[in-house]
Parts: sequence; C-alpha cells; structure tokens
Amino acid sequence: MSPLGAISSPILVSGASGFVGAAVVRRLRARGRLVRVLVRPGARRDNIPQGVEVAEGDLTDPASLKRACQGIGGLFHVAADYRLWVPDPAPMFAANVAGSLAILRAAAEAGAVRLVHTSSVAVLKAFADGRVADEETPVTAAEMIGPYKLSKFRAEEGVRELAEGEGLPVVIVNPSTPVGPGDIRPTPTGRVILDAARGRMPAFVDTGLNVAHVDDVAEGHLLAFEKGQVGRRYILGGDDLPLKDILARAAAAAGRPAPRVRLPVGAVVPVAVAAEAWARLTGKAPLATLDELRMARKRMYFSSARAEAELGYVHRPATVAIDDAVAWFAARGALKTGKP
Repeated sequence: MSPLGAISSPILVSGASGFVGAAVVRRLRARGRLVRVLVRPGARRDNIPQGVEVAEGDLTDPASLKRACQGIGGLFHVAADYRLWVPDPAPMFAANVAGSLAILRAAAEAGAVRLVHTSSVAVLKAFADGRVADEETPVTAAEMIGPYKLSKFRAEEGVRELAEGEGLPVVIVNPSTPVGPGDIRPTPTGRVILDAARGRMPAFVDTGLNVAHVDDVAEGHLLAFEKGQVGRRYILGGDDLPLKDILARAAAAAGRPAPRVRLPVGAVVPVAVAAEAWARLTGKAPLATLDELRMARKRMYFSSARAEAELGYVHRPATVAIDDAVAWFAARGALKTGKP
C-alpha cells in the first residue's frame, strides 16, 4: 500500500486540463496534496486550479516528460488523445502508446513510489445482448473498433509488460463513461448529453452505456494509488443505462421533452458516410462516424465489483451524474444555441 499521506513530494497528473484529469487534481487538492500538472503548451487551462505547479510538456517529447517528473512522489497518467475519428491515427498511437510508456518510465526513474495508468473500458469486451463484462472477460485486439480503442488496448498491453517485466509499480484503472461537471471540451459523451439538454437530439439508436460520476471516477484513481495491486486493472464504473434513458434524463434536467424516435443503426450509416467525407474536406470532426455506429451495435455494460471489493470504490447513481453535468453546462450558458 502507498498512502498518499506518506508522500511529501509533488504528485504529477498528466491530462490535468481535461475532464477526468482535472477531477483527479480536485480530489488530490481536497486531500491536501502537493500537485504538479503536465500541460501541453497552448492547451486550455480553464480546469486547472490556482496553487498547482504547472510543467509544460508533451507525451511525444521524452525530454519534457523527464523534466516534469523530477522530484515527484507519484504519478497519475490520465492524459490521452481521445477522439473517435482522426484523419491520421499515427499521432494518436504516438501519444497513447509510446507516450504512455515514456511517462511511466520517466516517473519510475525519478523515484515515484506508485503510478496509476488511466486506461478505459474501451479496451474491454462489450456484448450486443447487454451482458455485463468485467476485467477478466476475454477480448482480443481484433475486437477493438477504431484507432482510439486499439491505441488504448496496445497501451495497456505495454503497461502490463512494464509492471511484470521491469517491475514498475503501476496500477491500471479502466473508467467507464465519466459524466459530470468540468467537461469543458466537451467529451463525446458530454456532447451527447449537452445536445439532449439543448433539445438537439430528436432521435436515438438502441445502445447502452455504463455511466459514472466523474468525481467518483477520480476518487477511484486515488483508491487505486493507495490500495491497488501492481499490474492489476480495476473498472471504475457506475450504472448501466440504455441510451434512451440517458437522453431522457438529460432532457428532463433541462426541462425538455425526451427524444422519442428510435432509429435503426443502419439508417444512420449514410449520414455517417457523408459526415466523414465532409470532415476529410474541412478537417473538422464529423457529427457521426462509422466507428461510432459499429460501437452502438453493442451495449457497453460493465461491473465494478473488483474495485468495490479490493479498493473500497463506491459510486453514486448515474442519474445524479447526468443531473450534475446538465447543471454545470447550464451554469456556463451552454444550453443556449451558442457553442459550449
């Protein structure tokens, strides 16, 4: 066990300008820990609180990672290139795979006593019939849909090799679908909730997600740091919900009617094809992608039983997470017609 209270040197958090990373920083600060954050030059810093040390760097720049890791006592590696469509997957693999291994090695070489690598349930098995998967459900690289999932799968393979082969004190966490305050970008899931709250989601496909409050996911990171077994992975999830129910809750939280039209996945394929073609011409992310539709054919339902039993992880109802997300978007004026 590596209790945070026994570490007097700074804890480094990568991805602190993002959704989950910022929530981890908030939890560390609430515990009274010294925090250093790794931020890319030019990245938004809305989510970074006053009083934390900022180290500029990039996962594809090993020298910057070594500088950021000097003198740290632990690492939460949360940063990732999280996009469901990219014109060129090579930079995504450079950041998510090579970059992840580089920062973990740099932290270990700097003397960090515990490392937490943020993976994703995206690397786990998902079933079309709604069966619930866990950390041991067999899955292969061939089942990964799209470059993001495959990059996270390859990264986790490499992280386990670092733990087993090189003895790095790294624990893996697999958040499900975090929802809640602080989603400044927003994430793909946050965008769906925001669109439903704005009344811009008139229809839906029949799929499902495991929804967790982002603050619970962040607390799960700290529990993994303190109690997790090296080389072991832990799902940090919440409640399994059909997409229909997620959208209905988001709409209701904003005082809007729930979407009522269910579309077959096949009916949306022409839209995704056109959206991707337009994205290649403009460089802007498409509103729908073929990979998203392939994922929608399965329900992303998962069990957090291992984290609950071994870490003491708990989660609040997913409906609270959705309500908090909508309230946060509303407070920022994002429910109006303008951009969030």
